[in-house]
Amino acid sequence: MAAFPVLHYHRLLLRPGLHLSRTPFSPPFLRPFSFPVSARSSSSSSSSASTASRDETEEIAQQQQQLIDVNPPRGTRDFPPEDMRLRNWLFQHFREVSRILSFEEVDFPVLESEALFIRKAGEEITQQLYNFEDKGGRRVVLRPELTPSLARLVIKQGKSVSLPLKWFTIGQCWRYERMTRGRRREHYQWNMDIFGVTRVRAEAELIHAIVLLFERLGITSSDVGIRVSSRKVLQAVLQMYSIPENLFAEVCVIVDKLGKITKEEVEKELMLAGVTPEAVKGIVEVLSLKSLETLEEILGSDGEAVADLKKLFSLAEHYGYSQWISFDASVVRGLAYYTGIVFEAFDREGKLRAICGGGRYDRLLSTFGSEDIPACGFGFGDAVVVELLKEKGLLPDPARQVDDIVFPLDVELEDQASMVASSLRRKGRSVDLVEDRRLKWVFKHAERINASRLILVGNSEWQRGTVRVKVLSTREEYEVKINELG
Repeated sequence: MAAFPVLHYHRLLLRPGLHLSRTPFSPPFLRPFSFPVSARSSSSSSSSASTASRDETEEIAQQQQQLIDVNPPRGTRDFPPEDMRLRNWLFQHFREVSRILSFEEVDFPVLESEALFIRKAGEEITQQLYNFEDKGGRRVVLRPELTPSLARLVIKQGKSVSLPLKWFTIGQCWRYERMTRGRRREHYQWNMDIFGVTRVRAEAELIHAIVLLFERLGITSSDVGIRVSSRKVLQAVLQMYSIPENLFAEVCVIVDKLGKITKEEVEKELMLAGVTPEAVKGIVEVLSLKSLETLEEILGSDGEAVADLKKLFSLAEHYGYSQWISFDASVVRGLAYYTGIVFEAFDREGKLRAICGGGRYDRLLSTFGSEDIPACGFGFGDAVVVELLKEKGLLPDPARQVDDIVFPLDVELEDQASMVASSLRRKGRSVDLVEDRRLKWVFKHAERINASRLILVGNSEWQRGTVRVKVLSTREEYEVKINELG
């Protein structure tokens, strides 16, 4: 006799071919069983049981393949409602700071051409790309940063826009990198950029935006500082030692590794790049400077590097954020396209990576075959600042908020409750329509979602053309005419 049909739990079947790392639970009372058989049929029965066993094994294996791992890919995040509320809270601050500095919002595709991000300066970012060939044979990439996309849009817009441009964006970026605290393989980034302004005023405006954001979040200058330098400092040092101009970008990328690798390793990489031992010594000495006055003694007061930095610090006094910034010649930033002032924000306790960073990039557009426009900007990631807010006990817990709960006290009043909910929603109020619940549960639900009012639709009130309103914060209760409810 054939084995009795096998019983199994219902399972969610998604994306055949994906594997789970865990074995599905199979309770004893759901394991397959067979009726007893006689000795004469033992051979055929054994054969049938063996076949059934193989079938069951294949079925279980197939179900294991069909089950999906519910965790997101390593280094990425889900955003359930409570996390989404926090993200929206942070993004609202990004947008508000951008608004009060008169910036306009733009956006670009997450998927871009690979050529937009492939540069020949040995940048770490080019080794961290999520890049592949699409079905049309084109090389594409999930954008690792936003500035090249912005540059592409500026070129595309051409003369249809008037300078200066003050644009900001909040977008998702992807880098396949080693994860540490505040560093993920995907993150959201707030960028603010200015095109068409040659003077240091542009950098001063951007740093002002960063400081305003910190202040809005409750972060002070004792928590965070902003290190400032200029690529022109390094350029002047290379000129002092007659180092060829074509080595400049590569040298910048190498010296940006100071603090990530040892000084000796940086010196070795510089010499391998073709920098003389004497120049290597001079570069390392200058990059250790923390005093603008000492830098002026070495480079003189006539050079652009010193003049730009002195002007920025003067502007900082007038903006009222001089206590936030300090000169640090070791700041060069790891992207090759920076040409002038560069800056990055850091937590003063040194527990986290750079919170944000940016600078001037006057010659980026020509690398894409267009005419250059003076430009500067910064990128500010969401992950690191959230870690800092946690560290300082400043991370809020934005609660869900609903204006009204509409609840029919009788099943027969469901249609009337729908009418009330619809009317309130058309007036712009957020309304949760609740049915088939006890009133006690409704009150608890109202507390959970921070509802402002409870609108009770009852028989006697409805016959009078009213509903009962309960203000949950004060427990005040009153009747109001349906056509006056708002």
